[in-house]
Amino acid sequence: MTDKSDSMRVSSGVPGFDALVDGGFPENRLYVISGPPGSGKTTFCSQFAAQGARNGEDVLYISMHETKAGIRRDMSGYEFGFDRALDTDRITFLDSFSSDGRRFFGLPGERRDHSGVTNRLTGFINSRDIDRVVFDSTMLLRFLLDDDEDTMIQLLSSLKRTDATTLLISEMTDPNAYSEEHYLAHGVVFMHNYLEDEGMRRGIQVLKMRGTGVDTDIQEIEFTDGGLRVGSAATVTH
Repeated sequence: MTDKSDSMRVSSGVPGFDALVDGGFPENRLYVISGPPGSGKTTFCSQFAAQGARNGEDVLYISMHETKAGIRRDMSGYEFGFDRALDTDRITFLDSFSSDGRRFFGLPGERRDHSGVTNRLTGFINSRDIDRVVFDSTMLLRFLLDDDEDTMIQLLSSLKRTDATTLLISEMTDPNAYSEEHYLAHGVVFMHNYLEDEGMRRGIQVLKMRGTGVDTDIQEIEFTDGGLRVGSAATVTH
């Protein structure tokens, strides 16, 4: 098993972001991508997954609310190639409400072994030598786990022990309102959106990143044809 203290970096696939975290995410760790609706969380994670596929890595993308066809359609307008990567054997897409997804999670109200969810997922990641995992999202994961906090903590703790670099999408509107995933994760990235006189502005902020130097200021971020891009202009004052 890979030593978690290893200093290898995993590129986010988001231009400008890796410079904020000393060259990329420290590999084989668990990170939370938080923010309000429309702030770019899914796009960020799709770029992360597509970057892994381009590198020849094996990626597991778990969606708790979207079908494969739906996310392909949503990301097809960008040029970073997530939609094309979905058609390769590099990305395994797991829709929690599909037949395969129900094998892992069951459905709310069904009698199921919650600890089995953790065992099946981590077993799949380890047996397939998955390099990158995206989990979208923790809010709906809690719904499927009947809001069982102990099971959530067990799952997150087990994900931290796999040999995969994992991004969890967390719906969060207040960067000071933390839940268990923020405390357990090795790093937390918060995506902002807010109105100013000239209209909607977006920003990205690294709230914590264990074991690495980070720039914690809010940086401008924009949607482009190539996906999200962290601006090189001055930091956002807000």
